[in-house]
Amino acid sequence: MNQTFNASSTADDVLDGVDLRGKRVLLTGVSSGLGVETARSLVAHGAHVIGTARDLHNAQAVRNAVLSGAANGGRFDLVELDLSSLESVRRCADGIGKDDSFFDVIIANAGVMATPAGRTRDGFETQFGTNHLGHFLLVNRLEARIADGGRVVVVASASHRSAPFSLDDLNFEHTAYEPQLAYARSKTANILFAVEFDRRHRARGVRAVAVHPGTIRTGLGRHMGQEAMETAIAQISASLVAEGQAPFQWKSVAQGAATTLWAGLVAAPAEVGGRYCENCHVSEVNDGPLSPFAEGVRSYALDPETATLLWRRSEDMVGETF
Repeated sequence: MNQTFNASSTADDVLDGVDLRGKRVLLTGVSSGLGVETARSLVAHGAHVIGTARDLHNAQAVRNAVLSGAANGGRFDLVELDLSSLESVRRCADGIGKDDSFFDVIIANAGVMATPAGRTRDGFETQFGTNHLGHFLLVNRLEARIADGGRVVVVASASHRSAPFSLDDLNFEHTAYEPQLAYARSKTANILFAVEFDRRHRARGVRAVAVHPGTIRTGLGRHMGQEAMETAIAQISASLVAEGQAPFQWKSVAQGAATTLWAGLVAAPAEVGGRYCENCHVSEVNDGPLSPFAEGVRSYALDPETATLLWRRSEDMVGETF
């Protein structure tokens, strides 16, 4: 089997020849974008996917489309989950946890980006509360249902590099709210969560990894405005060309889902555990100047001390200890 993949690899490239019959995967955010493609490829290779969505009615059409390409006994079930509500997270985890079956992989894929200033139902800043705290509570409540040797994949972003991470004022109670800053913080928190979860559970073979899927046209960027996003991309692309580099190219959704599947099902556990991956490989730490689409992860996103402190702070915020 070809184990060499890159930025152009697709979900089906990564899973080519991989038989996922008997594999059970929990995937958040299956209503659109990367979640749909991730679910489609998993089910097409025989996996049993339990997908979460805020609106089950809207997600039903996705389920029907995914099942039309099912093979090798692939299955796709839906579960309601609103990550911005801790009550919904607990209800979802409790419902799933009643099943005696184990998960081979949990993929924390759902998220929001650059939202206007707001609060979750529990009073947390919207992006931090949804992207980090919702997944923090869900995954930890299901930890006992992850099979030995299983994995947790947290979908993060290269946007974590746009601002240093601080544990101070995570809810923007004293800091002027900036949508992109809040998003960057939430994505750094995603990476730090993977680092600490991996440290806590690697002894039984459960590894956690954070991934950057790439820059893709999905509904995630709807709060930025399509025109503003296209203008920003065009300016960055022009700068790259001026520097003698290739112009920017969007990734397809199929290419975007590739790193998630590679890290969760193909790469060696020791290779990716506690790491940050992009373009189907582990990223190098780079604290120097980086263009928006260059590869690299900031050291603060992998710092074990910060990861432990964030874990404790997150426990306090959700009111549970793990």
